[in-house]
Amino acid sequence: MHPPETRFGAEIEIPAAVRAIAAGRPLTPIWRNVLGGLTYRVGDGYFVKFAPKGTGLPLAREAERLAWVRQYTPVPEVVSTGADETGVWLQTRAIDGWSAVDERWSKEEAVTAIAEGLKQLHHAVPVKECPFDWGVESRLAKSPRDLSDAHQIHRDLGIDEAWRRAENPPPVDRLVVCQGDPCAPNTLLGADGTWIAHVDMASLGVADRWADLAVASWSLGWNYGPGWEDLFFRTYGVEPDQERIAYYRLLWDLGS
Repeated sequence: MHPPETRFGAEIEIPAAVRAIAAGRPLTPIWRNVLGGLTYRVGDGYFVKFAPKGTGLPLAREAERLAWVRQYTPVPEVVSTGADETGVWLQTRAIDGWSAVDERWSKEEAVTAIAEGLKQLHHAVPVKECPFDWGVESRLAKSPRDLSDAHQIHRDLGIDEAWRRAENPPPVDRLVVCQGDPCAPNTLLGADGTWIAHVDMASLGVADRWADLAVASWSLGWNYGPGWEDLFFRTYGVEPDQERIAYYRLLWDLGS
């Protein structure tokens, strides 16, 4: 994978476990998420995610899902996982592609690839064989009941009203194996500008397809500006379902 050129500060010390995995190969810092998780490129062939102790980032869960789903759809190959007193890590083999938010792509190319990638994922991975759940009940059980980082439309509801709505989901449209974090950066494109793989699969599991579609379409505005949802839904091959879109965006904002 060739990620967008995102860097975090050189003042962050490279974890000893990451240095050991690199074994003298060049280390390039790629991403630091809001919880403190770190991602590095190792040489040209690998990536390492590191979750410092206390962050709670589910790298072991992601490794398990990647190993299972790889038999059905393109995702990074798990090379190694581990943990010590400082944190947890996950090493994967790089995929020869670029994130959908890389500046090399036109917005139309990126949006089309994101929709096509989810369509292929939802059709390729068998629901009956999937051992992982991302359904409403399991997500609500893990929700922190917090709207502090939510979109303004949800913060204005208040937590009690938001929770009341979350506990009354619409009927399931179609069960699929969902990506679980379908925001634009987690789709990879090949050199020809078409979808080739997904990354960041820690929440992969069986759910209504709108759990993915609602958030993926929402993220287009965050990454490309307004006006791209029509192309997304047209490419996927479905009419926008406003009730399910609203519900699953609220569920996402509840942190579950």
